[in-house]
Formats: sequence, structure tokens, C-alpha cells
Amino acid sequence: MQLGRRITRSPLVQQTLGTLLAGYLKTVRHTSRFVFDPPDLYERVAGMTPVIIAMWHGQHFMMPFARPEGMDVRVMISRHAEAEVNAIAVRRLGLGLIRASGAHGSVREVRRKGGMIGFRETVRALKEGASVALTADVPKGPAKVAGAGIVLMAKYSGRPIIPVAFATSRNIDVNSWDSASINLPFSRAALVMEEPIFVPADLPDGEIDAYRGRVKDGLDRATARAYARVGARSKFDNG
Repeated sequence: MQLGRRITRSPLVQQTLGTLLAGYLKTVRHTSRFVFDPPDLYERVAGMTPVIIAMWHGQHFMMPFARPEGMDVRVMISRHAEAEVNAIAVRRLGLGLIRASGAHGSVREVRRKGGMIGFRETVRALKEGASVALTADVPKGPAKVAGAGIVLMAKYSGRPIIPVAFATSRNIDVNSWDSASINLPFSRAALVMEEPIFVPADLPDGEIDAYRGRVKDGLDRATARAYARVGARSKFDNG
């Protein structure tokens, strides 16, 4: 067990795996037939930038291809060694990185020292004019529950949250904590965006949960629409 972990943490192994992952995702992209919902999705996003792009854990693999050409998008990825392969793949696919643990839980958890690092880096990137992309749900927490962090980011940056989902007609569902879907080549693919969510700058902490619910609902609707567009059944249909 320790030997396997040591091998996967080797910089050479991580570089190789990250490069292979990026290459595989490009293969899926270039062999799949894409549809966008709404059709003018890129134009709408471009008119609102910078934005906070929200997604669910486990449905993030193809999200690098949601970036309109030329847009500065930075992805939040944990500093943990296990996340290094994903970070390498993201770089290979042309996106920027924010290496910090996400501020996902309750308002109190977000304001703890560890959560504030990712929060501050993300707000700084937004103020610099870069859009940011991150998973909205709590890592290894309840399935598909939006954390407070993404709501607070929108509150303090003044930028809208854009719920997005990606689905392919051919995929492998993994029995993992994040219910990951591995997208397969030669698929019908759909990238779906829900309406933007604007969080008032003067929103009291007591009303944060209402906006967490709005983010969850937006992501759930986007997910359902994405699977419907490719003629597939979402594994989340039954809750």
C-alpha cells in the first residue's frame, strides 16, 4: 500500500499520468459530437465575465472544454498529492490553476484559516478579470450538496455563479465517493448552462443557505438537461 502510494506520488509518474489524462480527454472531445444548451452559451458567458463556473464533483473531467477560446479560466485544485495528476492535465489543456483547498463547508468552516486560502486566491483571481471554475459540493461530504464557499465567493467578488454540467451518451459510472462519470470517446456530448446566480453584497450569513440551495438546484437542473440532451439516463435521477 505504501509502496503504491510512493510510486503514484513520484513526479515522473504524475507527469506521465497527467499527460495521458489530458491526451485521453482530447480524444473524447475530438471524437464526440457536441451540442451546447443554450446554443449561444459562449456568447452569454463572454458577456458576463469574469464568472464563477460551478460544477459537481465527479462530472468535472471534460469541463476544460467548456472554456471559450481565449478566456482566462483558472481551476481550483487541491494541493494534496493525489490531486497533482489532475493539475498537470489541466495545465496541458491550457487552463490556469489555483492550488488551494476549496472553501466548501459551512460559513464557519470557510472562515477557518485553511479554507480562507482558497477563498482569497479565488476572489483575487476574479478581481484580476479571470473566471474561476470549481466544484460546488463538499469534498467527501454529502452527495451533491453545495457548500457555503462558492456563495461567499460570489458575494465578496460581485461576480455571478454559472451552474454548468457536461454529459456524454457513453460513459462509465464509478462507485466512488464523488460518483464520478468517466466520459468515453465516440459519444454524443452536451454542455449545459443554467441561469446565472447573483449574490447580493449585503447578504446576511443567515441567508447563505438559501443561496446554497439555489446553486444546488441550478446544478441539478443543468445535469438533468445535459443527460436528456444526449439521450442518457442520469444516475442521479433517483436522488
